[in-house]
Amino acid sequence: MLDKLTQKVTDALRFVSGKSAITEKNIDDAVDAIKLALLEADVNLRVVRRFVNSTVEEARGEKVLRSVDPGQQFVKILHDKLAAFLGGGEPAGLRLKGPDTTSVILMLGLQGSGKTTTAAKLALRLKKEGRKPLLAACDLVRPAAAEQLSVLGAKIGVPVYRADGPELGADSLKVCRGALDYARKNLFDTLIVDTAGRLQIDEPMMEELSRLKDAARPDELLLVADAMTGQSAADIARTFNERIGITGVILTKFDSDTRGGAALSLKTVTGKPLKFTGTGEKPEDLEPFHPDRTAGRILGMGDVVSLVEKAREVIDQQEALELQKKMEKESFTLEDWLSQIRAVKKMGSIKAMMDMIPGMAERISEDDINKEDFTHQEAILSSMTRKERANHLIIGPSRRSRIARGSGTSAAEVARLLKKFEKMRTMMKKMVKMGKNPAQAQAMMARLHGGR
Repeated sequence: MLDKLTQKVTDALRFVSGKSAITEKNIDDAVDAIKLALLEADVNLRVVRRFVNSTVEEARGEKVLRSVDPGQQFVKILHDKLAAFLGGGEPAGLRLKGPDTTSVILMLGLQGSGKTTTAAKLALRLKKEGRKPLLAACDLVRPAAAEQLSVLGAKIGVPVYRADGPELGADSLKVCRGALDYARKNLFDTLIVDTAGRLQIDEPMMEELSRLKDAARPDELLLVADAMTGQSAADIARTFNERIGITGVILTKFDSDTRGGAALSLKTVTGKPLKFTGTGEKPEDLEPFHPDRTAGRILGMGDVVSLVEKAREVIDQQEALELQKKMEKESFTLEDWLSQIRAVKKMGSIKAMMDMIPGMAERISEDDINKEDFTHQEAILSSMTRKERANHLIIGPSRRSRIARGSGTSAAEVARLLKKFEKMRTMMKKMVKMGKNPAQAQAMMARLHGGR
């Protein structure tokens, strides 16, 4: 996630890092390198110019040049500027009415941007927050779009309003109105409308969206854009905003975006906030966009806050405390390891977790993480008896052979896992003594689970 941009920006900071005093040449060299990094990341040219000019203007002030630690001061300026260009402050959030009234969210975007999947992800998120969402299948252009939404709705436990009758089947406006009436009568507090897209922006699509907007009077008009398209996503967002009037953007495939051009360009180009990012294929993989945290990750500072939040979603607080005590006493067992593997898998991409730990992204690449090892280790541990997982010292040659047969691996792989386990127990004890928080320990465990 933003790996290339992070690497180039952190390389650029070598011009100012560790300096007892910073000259204008240091600043110019660093800014030039950052400018090149942003252009290579496919950030909009106008955005790059504004960013560079504002950063240089502030960095050349006497307050910075006379600072006790000017290198860190420059990084602070850079962080604040990046956060501002990404949207600044806290996540934008959704502007929805109270539970006694039906709020409407209109999902917009080109075909292939992930609009239907994102509609379902958003519905699940709102459901978890205590709202009662209804999905409306108003994409009558793409074949099987309504069916796809129905399958996703069933998966997340959110009902889908769709029109199968010929009298409504070709008219998205009638379907939308029917969905709105149904939502109000059945006390749904949020209606999420999945609309039709095209391969490119055209007049028929804009006219249809304009009619839907007039009929539904939505509280939110969210554009779904593909982060992998770079500044093209920002250009598309600008056109939608000028023609329809969007309230925010959701970037899909953000977990695969190594450049960051779309995220950095959107706010300046459209004036509208980036509200959510799609970070995977699972229904749960939709996250609020935090400008300040993302700025920190671009600068190689990590994002421990998000890591802790992810950990809290899947790890019971009491279990975490018990785990910490086991780490301290070296009573951590293979049973605990199996539980942690399953918890780490729920947290999503291991590489994304590594990116959240300061400095870790620079040292670990996607190639360093062998995802097959994860599966093999879980299979091996699952093939052990509870007694063996409670006390790994009883696992001798005959037991290793039996475990290998049951897991479809080899006795040598079982032996390697036991050796890795011993190494991990030692490392975990050291981490606890060093005061690492549970989420960082969790991520380091993931590295050991999946590393070569």
